[in-house]
Amino acid sequence: MRINPETVDRIKQTADIVEVVGDFVSLKKKGANYSACCPFHNEKTPSFNVNPVRQIYKCFGCGAAGDAIKFVMDVDGIGYGEALRYLADKYGIEIEEEEVTNEEAARQNARESLYIVLNYAKNFYQQKLHENDEGQAIGLSYFRERGFSNTILKKFELGYSLDNWDAFSKDALEKGYSQEVLEKAGLLIHKEGSSTAGYDRFRGRVIFPIHNVAGKVIAFGARILKTDKNQPKYLNSPETEVYHKSEILYGIYQAKNAIRQQEHCYLVEGYTDVVSLHQAGIENVVASSGTSLTTEQIRLIGRFTPNITILYDGDVAGIKAALRGLDLVLEEGLNVSIVLFPDGDDPDSYVRKVGAEAFKEYLRKASKDFITFKTETLLQDAGNDPFRLAAVIGEVVNSIIKIPDAIKRQVFFHRTSEMMKVDEQMLITEGNKLLRKQQTQKPQERGNRQSGFVPNGPADINTTSGPNTDSSPFDGPPDDLFGPPGEEIQEATVQYSRLYYQEQAFIKLLVLYGAKELEPGITVCQYVLGEIQDINFKDSVFSHLLTLFREHYGRNTVLATEYFLNHHEAEIRNLTIEWLTPKHELSELWSEKFEIYVPFETDVLDKTAFVNILRLKKAFIEEKMKICQQQQIQAKTVEEEIAVMKEYLFYKGISMAAAKELGSVVG
Repeated sequence: MRINPETVDRIKQTADIVEVVGDFVSLKKKGANYSACCPFHNEKTPSFNVNPVRQIYKCFGCGAAGDAIKFVMDVDGIGYGEALRYLADKYGIEIEEEEVTNEEAARQNARESLYIVLNYAKNFYQQKLHENDEGQAIGLSYFRERGFSNTILKKFELGYSLDNWDAFSKDALEKGYSQEVLEKAGLLIHKEGSSTAGYDRFRGRVIFPIHNVAGKVIAFGARILKTDKNQPKYLNSPETEVYHKSEILYGIYQAKNAIRQQEHCYLVEGYTDVVSLHQAGIENVVASSGTSLTTEQIRLIGRFTPNITILYDGDVAGIKAALRGLDLVLEEGLNVSIVLFPDGDDPDSYVRKVGAEAFKEYLRKASKDFITFKTETLLQDAGNDPFRLAAVIGEVVNSIIKIPDAIKRQVFFHRTSEMMKVDEQMLITEGNKLLRKQQTQKPQERGNRQSGFVPNGPADINTTSGPNTDSSPFDGPPDDLFGPPGEEIQEATVQYSRLYYQEQAFIKLLVLYGAKELEPGITVCQYVLGEIQDINFKDSVFSHLLTLFREHYGRNTVLATEYFLNHHEAEIRNLTIEWLTPKHELSELWSEKFEIYVPFETDVLDKTAFVNILRLKKAFIEEKMKICQQQQIQAKTVEEEIAVMKEYLFYKGISMAAAKELGSVVG
């Protein structure tokens, strides 16, 4: 089925770009617009811009751009139809659909069918928990013993799977779900060569649905309640087309608003830890679900806050092993702290033991930044052994140099020198030595990385003033070029001539302001097109746009900006968004405090249009002059050379006149 055009228009008109993007990243007001760190590439300094007036977004780092629908498609990795359905569900819009071809339906249904059957499974498990005798006696009793209220059970959509080989799959097959889809979703296990329909993956377990950031069920975690040495305590869904374990955190959907509001995230290990803390009123908490923390998971947290506190139980051996992996968090620029619980306790058991308020107070008192925690832990383990103490210095310094921010590095070098009673400059020197070693050993890996601190020499670590070193040299492209550094950028710079930039400025003026009137009855489009009747553009995209304006104006129609924002060609849509989104905004402080007022483009459109026409003609004439210079070199007779020189001087005169009019220096 295809969503009919009227419903699509209603979704587009209703969806608010700030609300939609705000569900996935933490937005901050910046003038008239909003900014954030881009969810599509790794960065430390926000370059992602959201324009609430135009309902568009633009990233100046990776070039991503679009509207609310495009954002949902890209951030969730789904198709156009799925994105529309997500937005319709978010805003309570009833979907009206039309028939599609079998081929279109197959493309739409492949991924969507997984979401549908996973949602059906979630509802099935919920129903068995609350309405089935076995579910109530075993599953519901377990949750009640942990103090989970009905509100919490509903919030996390917890359920129970009957202790039966095929209770779920039999029901799903009877309802018309295919065996193939059930297997792809990880709900049904079917051994090759077996004549049976297979059996349920989750049997006799309480069910924890795993949601993506948008709130869709993508997988399940299941805990067995009876003692069985042949069965694992927890069983998780396998990797599927919609579920990649290393990219998701349990509870992120339920926690994202609290994380954003409190600007802090607690990270725990298990499902029950998350649910118990929510029950206690601590909602800014997610779980890694027993896996080692991955870069993708860290970046997911980084969308909503730079501050993370990891809650560990009292297993010292496990903590030491985990410490080595936490350098990843530092590399991503997050501020990471550690809380260690008393032996035998984890967040779930401790909050139930001491209560919500005492638990929160413990978090405040026991929290230590990662570097301090690591230093204290390793020093305690090393004792007075000088060789082990030397190794500790190396370990701690190796973590400090992972921090991208120069000021933070300096603070930690100073604090660590006091804790370890060693000279601060010695630590800095050791850090530089380790960095040089890494540069020598892994040049290729270092060149491909998009995060981390890569200094030029020993002075880089010790520097606390000068340029901001918050982001790495590989964080993003220069202001006006997209692409990797090096020869490719040089080639691109040569490729774009002055004429290219003048054509761009001219078309940008038409796209953004073509329909505006310079005076009653005369639009920008009418004025500028009348002044360049004999000029055709060299750049193919700009030429195409100019042709569109000329053709529509010939039919007495002036194209508005919205036409290009909704154009079927992605390149034109993205160009329009880029032109609509300023990289920088003027500070109101200057106008208010110093009475310095800078006019907007719309205030001086007549002058802007006039100047753009002159600059375009000047650039066009200069291209003619270049051709004349080439012809003069190739001239075979004196007569040809004189004729070309006359033509050149003619163009030179026009160029100088234009330069004088523009106020340029004339040589």
